[in-house]
Amino acid sequence: MRGATGGANLLALRSHNTALVLDLLRTAGAEGISRLELAERTGLTPQAVSKITARLREDGLAAEAGRRASTGGKPRTVLRLVPEAGHAVGVHLDRDELRAVLVDLEGTVVGERRSPLDLGAGAEAVVAGVARAAEALVTDVLRPSEGPPGADVPPPSDGPEASAPPPPDGPVADVPRPSRGPTALAGAPTLLGLGVALPGPLDHVRGVLHRVTGFPEWDGFPLRDALARRLGATVPVVVDKDTNAAALGLAVGGEGGSFAYLHLGTGLGAGLVIGGSVHRGARTGAGEFGHQVVQLDGPPCTCGARGCVEALCLGAVARGDLAEAARVLGTGAANLAGLLDIDLVLLGGRTVAAAPEVFVRGVGAVLDARARREGGRDAAVPVRIAPGGTRGVAEGAAQLLLAPLFGRGDA
Repeated sequence: MRGATGGANLLALRSHNTALVLDLLRTAGAEGISRLELAERTGLTPQAVSKITARLREDGLAAEAGRRASTGGKPRTVLRLVPEAGHAVGVHLDRDELRAVLVDLEGTVVGERRSPLDLGAGAEAVVAGVARAAEALVTDVLRPSEGPPGADVPPPSDGPEASAPPPPDGPVADVPRPSRGPTALAGAPTLLGLGVALPGPLDHVRGVLHRVTGFPEWDGFPLRDALARRLGATVPVVVDKDTNAAALGLAVGGEGGSFAYLHLGTGLGAGLVIGGSVHRGARTGAGEFGHQVVQLDGPPCTCGARGCVEALCLGAVARGDLAEAARVLGTGAANLAGLLDIDLVLLGGRTVAAAPEVFVRGVGAVLDARARREGGRDAAVPVRIAPGGTRGVAEGAAQLLLAPLFGRGDA
């Protein structure tokens, strides 16, 4: 295993090998997999596999799943992943709604909360809302018999933030909220961290927002650090774009090859998976799909340009013309297919979920027409509804923490 600068870091190599084994345990499911099979499929020696699985069992991540007959000799012991040994919170911050899920190591949702949200209400209100939802999930599911330890933790609420301060007059300021001591999240031993996904553009490496479309006051706000201070230093926090998170969740869930996830809800964006990995670009700005101009001097867009796919698409939705919205979305998808030669287009978001057949049919028709014009021997790029429904972004946000554990993400 070589890094970009050459050489092999032994700790990284150990982590890489452990991730390989964990991923195979995860995909094997409840039936489990033997150490011999693990060695054959990873290319590791049986001795290395034995050491790795011994550590995983000691940490509670793996357990015996019975015995399986072999072709000769004694039956083989098979191992399985222990799903409840680890959890992650995934939060989807939409422009008008917060959705939070708690998932186990297999990605199964074991808890969910939703509440109204005004992304323009200011940093204090948004950070407090995320912390409250995450703490409530952990308290309800992972610590059901006791309240959160330490200082005052507000009770969970599915309603609007009653005590939220008014929006700031100028740019959103950094909110220096020190940790309030141990929180419900810090006191949950199986919690791996919190993933937050929201509209971009943003810098996912530093967890800093840029000029979120329609909310320029967020430009430069360090959301990751603000949440880390609020929740406590022991709780890892990862921030990414909503479409990237959803695309990662789809890739981890089994969607292979190169595909585009198009999300149409309160805005329009794309998550790109190229060769099995989420493509974020050199400046983490890839996937700003909604702001490609397709009509010069067209209607103004909240990004400041005119004639963007997002403006045209959302305008058609507002008029109730979903067929036109699907046609516009298909035009953007055809441009993307022509540029990247992707294998598949997956559609998601609340607007698509309200009329899935209309959007699959409309987007598919534009891609079919493009394929006929090109005269290629291959069929048009297929179009499907993304699995996961309207909570796909929140589940993908949780995968920002889980996927690297299995060697399946670069978050």
